[in-house]
Amino acid sequence: MSNLYDETAKNFLELASSQRLEILFQLMLKRSTPTYLAKEIGSTKQEVHRNFTRLEETGLIEKGTDGKFGLTTFGKTMCTQVPSLVFLSRNRKYFEDHTFGNIPTKFIMRAGQLATAQHVKGVSKTLEQWKSIYKNADEYIYEILSEVPLDLIEPLTKRVKKGIKFQYIFAENAVVPKGRKSLLKKLGFDKLIEKGLVERKMESEVQTVLVLNEKEACIMFPNTEGESDITEMLYSDDPMFHEWCLDYFRYCWYGSDVFKESKLKE
Repeated sequence: MSNLYDETAKNFLELASSQRLEILFQLMLKRSTPTYLAKEIGSTKQEVHRNFTRLEETGLIEKGTDGKFGLTTFGKTMCTQVPSLVFLSRNRKYFEDHTFGNIPTKFIMRAGQLATAQHVKGVSKTLEQWKSIYKNADEYIYEILSEVPLDLIEPLTKRVKKGIKFQYIFAENAVVPKGRKSLLKKLGFDKLIEKGLVERKMESEVQTVLVLNEKEACIMFPNTEGESDITEMLYSDDPMFHEWCLDYFRYCWYGSDVFKESKLKE
């Protein structure tokens, strides 16, 4: 087992260089030569040649018959793991007081898809971004909620009345503001449910809050106490980020129970 870790540590050492990482990701886009890439990344030929040699000796890249270098299968696979490290490095401070909560390991292993996330901090800013996701929706809005900000009910309902499909998952112990039921009744929410524009499910507990439309998404991980936190979010309109969020929503949706309004208390 120690030999396994030794080899792994050696491979990580080869990645411990911003220039070598840049070379690898450039070669993911297209095959190239050290001389050409030196110009592309603004470095000396000698330094780039030296790093090409190291990467070739490690088996991350290989030279073709055309004289150009490309990634090996090993190199391509290693590159798919780097975004997870990028995501954690960029959001290290955020994860000092947040966790992945009860998210399954298989999704944490795909955390690299969240690497493009923008950190949005502050309740007013998160709510504005939340509303923006509603506003930009053309097909659907999906949510996983631990609480219901009263200010978001009306703008959401307006979008659903225009034909936007709405699916959401509530926690049984969701924080529900006073006046929610009367506001939903006033806005005709029940009719939207009858028309099939609104579908609801319920989980016993929600730690991670999620909001997405067909183009963009945001996720709010729980604090270190395991409590949901909507004062900070990670947002992106990158397709890979969106795919992760959509897959997680579907995972939760198909594992959720029937919605029971009686379990919610204002």
